[in-house]
Amino acid sequence: MNETSGSDRRRIASGLALAGIRSGAMILVHSSLRSLGHVMGGAGTVVQALLDAVGPEGTLLMPALSYDAVTPASPRFDARWTPSNVGAIPERFRTTAGVRRSHHPTHSVCGMGRHAGDLLGGHEKDRTPCGPRSPYRLLAERGGLIVFLGCGLLPNTSMHGVEELVEPPYLFRGEISFTVTREDGSSFTGSYRMHDFLGYRQRYDRIAQLDDGGWIRTSRVLDAAVHVVDAASLWRRAEERLRSDPLFFVEPEDLRPR
Repeated sequence: MNETSGSDRRRIASGLALAGIRSGAMILVHSSLRSLGHVMGGAGTVVQALLDAVGPEGTLLMPALSYDAVTPASPRFDARWTPSNVGAIPERFRTTAGVRRSHHPTHSVCGMGRHAGDLLGGHEKDRTPCGPRSPYRLLAERGGLIVFLGCGLLPNTSMHGVEELVEPPYLFRGEISFTVTREDGSSFTGSYRMHDFLGYRQRYDRIAQLDDGGWIRTSRVLDAAVHVVDAASLWRRAEERLRSDPLFFVEPEDLRPR
């Protein structure tokens, strides 16, 4: 690491601390590298800064979604090699030494840190993308945070878990059989319920309308806005809203966002 990339790493870690990320925290990060501006060392510098922010007792998680590569026409997922399709930072994290990955064909999560094994290990037992043993649900149950680093509030995979609690009419489309290969090379085949959203556009940014108690904090890291969301509060308030209005977090694709 050269001096300039080290400086950017420190600036990013300091910005995350100011945004409320404390040493020892459990965080799930959605991100946009481009939004940060020029970062020496690119995605690798951002990954190291995130690890610095949570510290040696903390846990860093990132979605490693693979629904572009793992499809009904190609129903195979390999935790070792299947790429993620949610940006440069999570893909760099996936390939970082010591990072683990949960075993779900389309909605896996990568993690490193003290609680990574506990959060990731049960995901293969779920037959929905964000079920009760998924890292998305467990993060909320264990007091974790969701961090949106320069990407706004729209890309929020945890909201799928909330939707699975309620099962709004747009959510599921049936079951598909996938073969999943673990990091140790062993494999299993399972039938999974798949998400649909046919005819609808996701509007998870509407969680901002539910923030009545300061559980969404907004700050800046380099050139990017960062939102830090208490996961338990998100799940509770979003479930309440979804049960009263099952279409609150979507809109028909032929409408423009309000």
